[in-house]
Amino acid sequence: MSIRPRRLRTTPIMRNMVAETRLSSDMFIYPYFVVPGSGHKEEIGAMPGVYHFSVDELLKDVEKGLKHGINKVLLFGVGEEKSEDGSSSSGDGSIVPKAVSALKNKFGDDLMVITDVCVCAYTAHGHCGVLEEGYVLNDETLDVLVAMALSHAEAGADVVAPSDMMDGRVEAIRDGLDDNSFENVAIMSYSVKFASAYYGPFREAADSAPGQGDRKSYQMDFRNRREAMKEADLDETEGADILMVKPALAYLDIITEVREQTNLPLACYNVSGEYSMVKAAAKQGLVDEQGIVMENMYAFARAGADIIITYHARDIMDKGWL
Repeated sequence: MSIRPRRLRTTPIMRNMVAETRLSSDMFIYPYFVVPGSGHKEEIGAMPGVYHFSVDELLKDVEKGLKHGINKVLLFGVGEEKSEDGSSSSGDGSIVPKAVSALKNKFGDDLMVITDVCVCAYTAHGHCGVLEEGYVLNDETLDVLVAMALSHAEAGADVVAPSDMMDGRVEAIRDGLDDNSFENVAIMSYSVKFASAYYGPFREAADSAPGQGDRKSYQMDFRNRREAMKEADLDETEGADILMVKPALAYLDIITEVREQTNLPLACYNVSGEYSMVKAAAKQGLVDEQGIVMENMYAFARAGADIIITYHARDIMDKGWL
């Protein structure tokens, strides 16, 4: 008897039939950076193919994406007034609630709108909370985050996604939403968010680099695996509807372990540094962009991610890579 696994690799039809990992357009979420003003669409230098959009231009681009199957977006606000406590993140004129309202008014339930809940782009010091003597205060920050999440929910957000990594923020936001009759607004928690060098290009895009120090006192130590499981378990206990691991590519082991631990849907965030490195290598002709992007996407799914947040989503869908 001859046992030959290669028999099932002979043709594309055969390989597709027996493939263990599948990708679907339903898995992808595309991030957007929204700025005040109108008529504004400007490419972000550190992230080729990704732009700052004013709300009017955002509507046009989202409509194009919808035609190719991108029906879930994640919004980040940029260019708002900055303060010590980040209170402009929830003001009446804040750009994200404006964008949410405009998107839901135009596209309704054809588009899922997810909003990032963190104040790093709204604080004068660039940290993800209220800063006192160089330390980010946990409980004082929770009040700001709840107000931000509520302003997004009031505008029509389907999902709020806290990315700050303050302890107890999922429970605080869940209670705030429920107490204000937003029981159906889901929470996608950045449950396992590491203090990573892969975020560099994002900090240019969101104008959110810390003015002093770093974020290692609240974002996770990338050397720790057991602590990642603790963070994911805490967020599930506090009421998160979806868990997330961020970054994705260097943390496939963490994605797999969280997947094995929870029955909740699991997202991963293919972050700016991962994206920009691929773009830079492809521009130099060092890699096949489509090939390496799709290999990464399948790796995320194979590791256990149900949902993939990626800046590559438009290329994947617009160019028919899937």
